[in-house]
Amino acid sequence: MIPKRFYGYDWDAIAGILAAVIAIILHMLHVLDEHVILPIILVLIALLFINFMRHERSNELTAEQVERMDRTVKTIHSTLQPSDVDLVGPRQLRTTSEQFSHNMRGDSIWFNVCLSMYKPQQLFDALLRPAVENPKVKSIRFTLDESQQPLWEQHVLPKIMACKGHAKVMEPHWRQLEKNISFILADIHQEGQTEALLSFWGEPFMAQSTEKEVPRYIFHVRHRSELLTHLVELERGHHLRQQEKS
Repeated sequence: MIPKRFYGYDWDAIAGILAAVIAIILHMLHVLDEHVILPIILVLIALLFINFMRHERSNELTAEQVERMDRTVKTIHSTLQPSDVDLVGPRQLRTTSEQFSHNMRGDSIWFNVCLSMYKPQQLFDALLRPAVENPKVKSIRFTLDESQQPLWEQHVLPKIMACKGHAKVMEPHWRQLEKNISFILADIHQEGQTEALLSFWGEPFMAQSTEKEVPRYIFHVRHRSELLTHLVELERGHHLRQQEKS
């Protein structure tokens, strides 16, 4: 079987070079004289020039195709819009949560989060400690369901008190939260753009176990999303209703 690279050789140029070498050898052996060699050389020069022109045109066509493809790619790229909300699965869940905590700044809101996931020291160190010890975070405000108060006092608060910057963690606002929505809201970028990690209680977003619910899927809500306004209003609405009751 003939290798594919065999067809890639420039056989026109190879044939011309071989013909020139043979003509020179024959001349040195006195088989051909100058009157015969001169036309052969002229013909070979013409063939090489034609071959050069053919390849030059081929290169121009290739360059045009590359340029046309580049314009097409740029056109497609300009029409693509970055997503407002990204779904984060189990494999990227921990990494995304850790990066979010490390990049937080300013005031942050932790609404209806599941405190049971902070019971293991390893998960607390990965998900909540970075936010508590992040010097760029000014405050951490929890709004939690009243049923989670024992978890807070027995498992979460002692871990928080052992962290640097624990003073920024405010006393949670205990509410009767009927909605299954859960989110962390904070400024992420230097320009003060707000983003959120959004999740929901129950399947399929949380995996149920005997003692706790472990997040399985979350949504990373980008600063471009209109959903952020609704999350802020949701948290603010609970505070207004509580103030009216008191």
